[in-house]
Amino acid sequence: MMKQSNIKRHNILQLFYGLLILIFINIIAQYVFTRFDLTAEKRYTLSPATKKLLKEVDDIVYFKVYLDGEFPAGFKRLRNATREMLDEFRAYSDYIEYEFEDPNALEDPNDRQNLYRELVEKGLQPTDLQVNDKDGMRQQIIFPGLIVTHRGREIPVELLANQIATPHEQLLNNSVQNLEYELASAVRRLTDTYKPKIGFVSGHREMEDAGLADIAMSLSEYYNVERVSIDGKITSLTEHKLVDSTSGKYRILNKYKALIIARPDSTFSEKDKFILDQYVMRGGSLLWLIDPVIAEMDSLKTNSQLYAVPRDLNLEDMLFKYGVRINNDLVMDINHLPIMLVTGYMGNQPQMGFMPWPYFPLLLPSGDHPIVKNLNAVKSQFVSSIDTVGAKGIKKTILLTSSDYSRTANSPVIVDLNSARRNPDERLYTKSRIPVAVLLEGNFESLYKNRIPPELANNEAIGFIDVGADAKMIFISDGDVIRNQLHRKQGYPLPLGYDQDSRQTFGNKDLIMNAMNYLVEDDGLISVRSRDIKIRLLDKTKILRERLFWQILNTVLPVLLVIVYGIVQAWLRRRKYARKA
Repeated sequence: MMKQSNIKRHNILQLFYGLLILIFINIIAQYVFTRFDLTAEKRYTLSPATKKLLKEVDDIVYFKVYLDGEFPAGFKRLRNATREMLDEFRAYSDYIEYEFEDPNALEDPNDRQNLYRELVEKGLQPTDLQVNDKDGMRQQIIFPGLIVTHRGREIPVELLANQIATPHEQLLNNSVQNLEYELASAVRRLTDTYKPKIGFVSGHREMEDAGLADIAMSLSEYYNVERVSIDGKITSLTEHKLVDSTSGKYRILNKYKALIIARPDSTFSEKDKFILDQYVMRGGSLLWLIDPVIAEMDSLKTNSQLYAVPRDLNLEDMLFKYGVRINNDLVMDINHLPIMLVTGYMGNQPQMGFMPWPYFPLLLPSGDHPIVKNLNAVKSQFVSSIDTVGAKGIKKTILLTSSDYSRTANSPVIVDLNSARRNPDERLYTKSRIPVAVLLEGNFESLYKNRIPPELANNEAIGFIDVGADAKMIFISDGDVIRNQLHRKQGYPLPLGYDQDSRQTFGNKDLIMNAMNYLVEDDGLISVRSRDIKIRLLDKTKILRERLFWQILNTVLPVLLVIVYGIVQAWLRRRKYARKA
């Protein structure tokens, strides 16, 4: 039997060895940084792009979060997830600081209203909640967002996703999923000094600047945005870089990382098509927003009918070569944005009301691609269907579709405004999920392969390429997806996606921003949007059905276990001491 002194010495040695091990582990931790994430979906593991971004931060980035106070459990979960994500950011950068504030904590109503007004002016949108407290139900305004500040600049970040007709719990789940992207994107906007160059193509009666004002301003936070006229000149999209000073050889490079072709309305010349084709062959990215059918709501202001006919852009052969065909038809959908029409008169005053208008489908995300993951419905006007066609080595991804209840009308077709006064006949809407936006990726083959004379194909100044470098293109069959409305009275641009009649904000801006982020960056922050964080909610139906059983189980079973344990212990003690007696 071990002596008392030996036991004491053994315990002291164990304590000493334990302290040595702890000191050794801490010394190693000073030089080797690691974190362990035991969750199934790795919700506490930042993406490589986010880690790289945070390690490059060289000055304080301050997050002021206005999601604090007493509110329903769902918003508490969003608040806690935001705090956890900011803690993860701090683990990779010493320059991340944050603070949570409750805008409703101010006791003076005037001070509270002034703060509300200040937050709205900075770009945060309030949310009106019904809160149940000891005094009954009451209304409470919260601001589920934050302001990020860096070197005197600040930007707002909305934490609550905006998705129409999405259940409350799913909306909060989507908001949690997007946290890393939203926060990291804000850090990048404030700290990134390099801005890639992108261009809006002009010269084919593309969309006017007023209609592009909001998206151009939003894109300018990430990129240097320019208008570029091709005008048959290859130098409009290219620049030459000297690669060998001895031989004087030059390399032809693209000036722009990506181009946007926004609703052209005139024919593309073969010269302009050739220049765009070679831009793609050199690895350039393109966002096409094409209206293949001429149909304008302005035409219905003076006439109750319009004749929708195909628009000749001379692009069919080019797009077909790349792998898509934009059809000369109009998609009609039961899931649509209604229009405001005169429904009658009261005296001399016209009475306005919403009328069904299937020609304005609400476009829905297809799949979980990062461009459209958790995207709100996108509003459109006179959209057409898209087919994908065979193109070797090209990956095709459908991004947006119509709903499960849609149809197409081939042009030429008469669009009658009076049809809005009748509810659509659902029996005619037999098509489902018609593609209207497609992403193509891969090594595209030139439209002009084996089609141009040798003197052009071999001209070093032109640098003709017949099979291109890896490139990306997105095709959307409605140019108005990128158009912002103008205020009816004052004429200033409204946010892209906002509809003045319904006063709803749709996902148009997020779609274009995500598309450009994906086209410009190969492995940037847009990849973060593909993460899927599951919030494991209780089954409410099962709770109601089995409520009594679980209440009895949780209240009676512990008591029974204690009683049984006591009886067993008493019996064992009695048996033990009975034997000794």
